[in-house]
Amino acid sequence: MTGPAIPAIRPDRTLAGILCMVGFTVVAPMMDAFAKATPSHVPILQILAARFGLQVLVLVPVAIVFGLTTRADPRDWGLHLLRALLLLAATGMFFEALRHMPIANAIAIFFVEPFILTLLGGLLLGEEVGRRRIAACAVGFAGALLVIQPSFADLGPVALLPLGTAFCFAFYMVMTRSMARRTHPIDLQARTAVAASAVVLPVLLLFEGSGVAALDPVRIDGLAVWTLLGVGVAATVSHLFISFALRLAPAATIAPLQYLEIVAATALGYWIFGDFPGLLTWAGIAVIVGSGLYVFARERALSLRRRPLPPV
Repeated sequence: MTGPAIPAIRPDRTLAGILCMVGFTVVAPMMDAFAKATPSHVPILQILAARFGLQVLVLVPVAIVFGLTTRADPRDWGLHLLRALLLLAATGMFFEALRHMPIANAIAIFFVEPFILTLLGGLLLGEEVGRRRIAACAVGFAGALLVIQPSFADLGPVALLPLGTAFCFAFYMVMTRSMARRTHPIDLQARTAVAASAVVLPVLLLFEGSGVAALDPVRIDGLAVWTLLGVGVAATVSHLFISFALRLAPAATIAPLQYLEIVAATALGYWIFGDFPGLLTWAGIAVIVGSGLYVFARERALSLRRRPLPPV
């Protein structure tokens, strides 16, 4: 006697999820390229205002029109604000790093984030973290050091900014894991963008005319108009891509594809800015990617092992 059939994931949905993830890996480095190309007299905070402001203008109407909004628990607004602050810090540090180093180098250092997230999952969420995963995390950090070391020698502490981005984004993702269970991804992104804008815009207004270069907004014209518009549009589109990728396909299927972002970042960096990673950077990238793929393969194998057998 056979039990009820276990519903399988539709291949067309999985393929659509994979295509969305590939779209994310192509569009996300475009956001970084636009940020890097923004004239240096534009404060990072003003770039962040464009990045989150345009996301509000796009995602809030989308969430409302398609009925994706949910009634937020008043206690969640504090969590939305904390997520926004973490994302602001992560994005701000990364954009500042891009003003001094190649996109591919910055992204390679940032890719220690999955390892940090693995360790935080064990410390904060009680997830099982075995010796093999800890070893893979250590190897991944070693790969990041191969990228950081020559950059630190040339740039100094600014080379550590992508590492700060990785830590902030890992904490952001830990919070997202729990909140995403009760909020649609688009609604969650829209609320985060609203909270981030509510933090950034008052600061810009407060410091207007203050003469503080890092905070005093400047008049936007010429190239800056297009680069800030590009940052906002690319950020919004890339987050939509990854939201739908996670909705359509298993995380274990699409997660390894994120490393394609290094390929797109290298191509854009070379084409637009003439930057190409050195041999040591490529070695670090190979170590980080190899360690990350091992973690993903290990996670997939463990999830298949835990999956219950169908009733017979």
